[in-house]
Amino acid sequence: MPTNKTDTVIHHPLNRIALVSANTYRVPYPVYPLGVSYLASYLSVHLPEIDLRLFDFNSGDDEEFARFLCEGSFDFVGISLRNVDDVNIFEQNSFIAGYRRIMHIAREHTQAVIVVGGPGFSIFPELLFGELNPDYGVRGEGEESLRGLIAALSEGRDASRVEGLVYRDAKGSIRVNGRHSYLSAPTLHVDSQWADFYWEKSGMLNIQTKRGCPYRCVYCSYPVIDGRRVRTLDARTVVANMEELHRSKGIDYLFFTDSIFNIHNEYDEELARRMIESSVQIRWGAYFSPHNLTRERLELFRQSGLTHIEFGSDSFSDRQLENYNKMFRFGDILTQSRHCEDLGIFYAHFLILGGYGETDATLDETFERSKELGRTVIFPFVGMRIYPETALCDIALKEGIIGNVNELINPVYYLSKNIDASSLETRAAATGQKWIFPDSDSSEMIERFRARKKRGPLWEYLRY
Repeated sequence: MPTNKTDTVIHHPLNRIALVSANTYRVPYPVYPLGVSYLASYLSVHLPEIDLRLFDFNSGDDEEFARFLCEGSFDFVGISLRNVDDVNIFEQNSFIAGYRRIMHIAREHTQAVIVVGGPGFSIFPELLFGELNPDYGVRGEGEESLRGLIAALSEGRDASRVEGLVYRDAKGSIRVNGRHSYLSAPTLHVDSQWADFYWEKSGMLNIQTKRGCPYRCVYCSYPVIDGRRVRTLDARTVVANMEELHRSKGIDYLFFTDSIFNIHNEYDEELARRMIESSVQIRWGAYFSPHNLTRERLELFRQSGLTHIEFGSDSFSDRQLENYNKMFRFGDILTQSRHCEDLGIFYAHFLILGGYGETDATLDETFERSKELGRTVIFPFVGMRIYPETALCDIALKEGIIGNVNELINPVYYLSKNIDASSLETRAAATGQKWIFPDSDSSEMIERFRARKKRGPLWEYLRY
């Protein structure tokens, strides 16, 4: 029987709490642990009696983590797992061994209740719970789930009805609770040390304006993590967070981490107008879809500080866009690219080459049409990482690429058998556009520009 604390009754308040970002992946740069920041803010507001501490593996090592746990005497430790692997077919690095090591250190140096969550965990809740054996897990957004779990354990109540909770029942079977309620107004915790570190190393911080994605792209895990119902965060709170970051830390570039920024026109316009009306002078970027967008709306966003758009274009072939179940076609991609060019907004296109349904004919179409897109940067992924609870997972099972869903805990890719994958980079180079494949190394360039205090994504400097 696993040696965890899920069957232990706790008779004292869980006042000393640690939240840990386990991410160590830094390609192309370290990413600010936004989820942990939101959790910290929420718990600090709603459980003001707690003593909350933070640890980040991007700025601390194993020894420092062990010392942090020993000195903290924590009652409760929450560990956030951002990814399970690098989503790079050329490398296919799994992060799970590192998470096992972190869990081992935690078990050795604290008697606290240990809870695991985050996007990576939320995609594989049962498998990772079995691999890591925490006391509890949380699938999906964690603010209310953690508050409910802490309250239940502190009061000696049964926690098994907490939404999103992953736990072992009395027979030792792993259970995953569903979720029916969602949060709509998180706030960003500005940790001075973290903000300084990521501003220096990444040249930006992250912020969120909405959660959930209503689309049904064949491969995407975002609806699995955040749900399909779109929840917009309070626009005044978002702008207030931006003003605080600018005032307290001098941060003047933010990236919105919404799965897609432009999925709620009325809200997006309100947010942009509030940003224009505020005193904050912050440039920003975001992921955009090439549809549900007008030149007028782009102009409004530009006035509010928009400088960089990363289009999730996926393909420049209409046939392939249909295979991927996208809501737009190449005409939309071309139109929005030209709008960005006219408005002076830097834009990049993220593609998937060799995914479901791809042929050399659809690839030829993508390469040929890329020539029409003006001064852009194209980031192609090769193949599709297969995730559970997606249409691509069902296709992979049907085609015998995987025998069961549990195999997906390790990197498994769908790569079309109807293409010549070895020719992709040569064919891309022949277009005259700037293509940055996952096996390209831009780290030296990024470090050089960061040293010169350049902020933002920096890919616009790769266009020539």
